Amino acid sequence: MTESPPLQGIRVVELGQYIAAPAAGQILADLGADVIKLEPPGGDAARRLGWAQDDCGPMFSAYNRDKRSVMLDVRQPEGRAQARRLALSADVVLANSRPGALEKLGLGAEQLIAESPRLVYGRVSAFGQTGPASIRAGFDIAAQAESGMMSLNGEADRDPVRVGFTVVDILAAQSLANGVLAALVRRGVTGRGTLVDLSLIDVAVSALANAWTEYRQNGRLPLRRGNGQPTVAPAADIINTRDGMVVLSAYMDEHFHRLCRTIGRPELAQDQRFANNAARVKHRAELMQVLKEALSDFDSDALVNMLAEGGIVAGTIRDMSQVRAGHAGVSADLFIDVQTPGRAPLSLPGFPVNLSGIQRRPGRLAALGEHTEQVLAELEK
Repeated sequence: MTESPPLQGIRVVELGQYIAAPAAGQILADLGADVIKLEPPGGDAARRLGWAQDDCGPMFSAYNRDKRSVMLDVRQPEGRAQARRLALSADVVLANSRPGALEKLGLGAEQLIAESPRLVYGRVSAFGQTGPASIRAGFDIAAQAESGMMSLNGEADRDPVRVGFTVVDILAAQSLANGVLAALVRRGVTGRGTLVDLSLIDVAVSALANAWTEYRQNGRLPLRRGNGQPTVAPAADIINTRDGMVVLSAYMDEHFHRLCRTIGRPELAQDQRFANNAARVKHRAELMQVLKEALSDFDSDALVNMLAEGGIVAGTIRDMSQVRAGHAGVSADLFIDVQTPGRAPLSLPGFPVNLSGIQRRPGRLAALGEHTEQVLAELEK
């Protein structure tokens, strides 16, 4: 039996560009909300970021399916008035502008909530709403740098390295969506909306909770060291195989004993160099040399399957061309067809959460301003 999506009937007005607010809007759209994306005459800047073929570049296509596009020029009085009416008609407003920018247009959180007390307003800034840093422009990379994240990423003898995708933006979008959902639940009880406010820098710092705990407890500054974890072994260590690489972790003594039995080297568990975690950390280089000698003749997938049967955590290191639906645990229906104006559909990952009775469905990207007349007409009813 197919059920209605949980946010059916909820209207979301999105005032965001690039990733953080649009990706949160994408989550709410996947949950069934009617997400209306308010765009300036040139469109969301993500439409053509690093892309010149049409108005649906990679960043835009990733985070904007199944939204309705309304194009308004909020620099003009009529456009501002229409945008304000649209925002006040919503259950949720999402925004990721610099502090004060939307307030100048009459679209700030306090302004709209004062007129519509049931409104849930979710906003993302780079460095918060107050204080000297709040006026700074800030993208994901600035938050990775300032939070300490980059200081932990990369090889010990080389420069810090950013995470290979916009991880802070994505974490911020997920946090924003979670906050909005919590606020909607509370509104169902109290009848009142609220402001959901977060910053990229807070999200990035919070994501390092485990590193912060280690730092506070042992007083030693965590340092980047590439692969492998500094306090346990083997953990997140790389093994070269006949056709690629595998990463494995077996640092609990019980797991290490399993690993030794699985690879046919039970005597390693009794070797004083590897008899407990502290010894394995001290002799990590020797341990890795022994493991590489024992495992390098395997094919990656065969090795991972063997280790999995032995109860060992391991994974084949794949590039994106090697990731397939229905393979290695990826859901068979995770990838969906996303219709793009004037182009063949894109096969993209859909919403990763499985909800009972609700199926993933194909998506569609809206042309710039495609739904302007339709949505404005709805305001007149």
